[in-house]
Amino acid sequence: METEDVTVREQLFHNRVRETIICVLLFICLYILSHFILTHFKKNAEFVTDDIEDATVNKIALWLCTFTLSVAVCAVLLLPISILSNEVLLTFPHSYYMQWLNGSLIRGLWNLVFLFSNLSLVFLMPFAYFFTESEGFAGSKKGIMARVYETAVMLLLLSLLVLGIVWVASALLHLNTARESLYDLWEYYLPHLYSGISLFGVLLLLLCTPFGLSRMFSITGSLLVKPRLLENLEETMNCTVFEEASLFRKLKSNTSCWIINNHELLFILAASIIELRKRASPWQRNLGYPVAMLLLLALTAVSVLMVCFHVLELLFDESAMPRGMEDPHLGLASFSMFGSLGAAVQVVIILYLMVSSVVGFYSSALFTGLLPRAQDTTLTQIIGNCVSLLILSSALPVFSRTLGITRFDLLGDFGRYNWLGSFHIVFLYNMLFAGLTSACLINTVTWALQRELIRTHAHRPPPNTNKTAEREHTHSLT
Repeated sequence: METEDVTVREQLFHNRVRETIICVLLFICLYILSHFILTHFKKNAEFVTDDIEDATVNKIALWLCTFTLSVAVCAVLLLPISILSNEVLLTFPHSYYMQWLNGSLIRGLWNLVFLFSNLSLVFLMPFAYFFTESEGFAGSKKGIMARVYETAVMLLLLSLLVLGIVWVASALLHLNTARESLYDLWEYYLPHLYSGISLFGVLLLLLCTPFGLSRMFSITGSLLVKPRLLENLEETMNCTVFEEASLFRKLKSNTSCWIINNHELLFILAASIIELRKRASPWQRNLGYPVAMLLLLALTAVSVLMVCFHVLELLFDESAMPRGMEDPHLGLASFSMFGSLGAAVQVVIILYLMVSSVVGFYSSALFTGLLPRAQDTTLTQIIGNCVSLLILSSALPVFSRTLGITRFDLLGDFGRYNWLGSFHIVFLYNMLFAGLTSACLINTVTWALQRELIRTHAHRPPPNTNKTAEREHTHSLT
């Protein structure tokens, strides 16, 4: 009996060590990836200065930002890793090499992401911001520790302010409970604070994702060569050559001024774009753009249809409501009615919605100033970007489960948010997402058609201008 107990304890110990090693290796890989990303965007002048103290403070803040960004990337991968792990265990149920992939590992990963995401939002990112802005108390000795003391005091005051706001809000909603739990920080205030942060992130995703889904079409169209179905490329080139010759004559006759207005600069840019389109192969011009647009349209349509189907499920099936679970039973059944193919589609849709939400976030007027630029992003902007991305990514599992993109229930503390049990909130959230996404797509398609028709008629030159344009261009060059 004692031998069996020792064997069980050894097995539990080895399982815990194995799970710890896997989580550490995963986090190291994500940390290295996040470090390269932030190094690409950071402003090098802030880290190579004559003041060694400022450079050290900025490096410490950058390390904290790198940690936060790696946690955000891990939060994005939570649902894809969980869904794919279940499908792998279904495909290889008795494989010796897949024994490390189990429910305990997935549950531990969810708990760590929840812990580190809240730690980064509540402590690390405010500390990084106050640390870079601090100079030490007046009259104290200058140095790193003086800045640390000032930052600690600022964090303490901020914590008291936030807890006071949470207590006032809870007192307005539940007066008796707030009085009884005045000193119950861990069991009462922190869950309410986490629930509020998650609700804010899910609402932010609700606003950014539909707008990002519509912006994906325009951004993809700007990166690819568009086919002009109603336009003759030769005629457009001749028209552009005519405008170029006219501009060249104006520059030649006004050599003392060299003044070019914005309208004429647009002609130069248009000429380069048309030349690029002319050099593109027919496959790139006529196949690449339609395939990319059809793929985006298919992903968006599948997302909206899944949400509409989930709305019907909410009306007739109580199990469609998002809820939490403690032990994920992996390898028993697929989380999609279409099997492995449906699970793969769920993973693609989840990642597509995350990319769309980031695009919509940076395309909105409120957050355009946070858009990072290569080698020209200040440390304050980096902190703001890391906080924003962490809020969006940590709300992604709740967002995906609330919309019914997947039936994988939320693990650990992700499923303990107070508002998840409200049918009216979940139902209204699904209806708003479907309505906003449909409205944004309709608006984008109609405006794109109008713009293309106007551009086609504007670029079409009058008859018998081809030879005239060639003569003007030749005369101007000579």
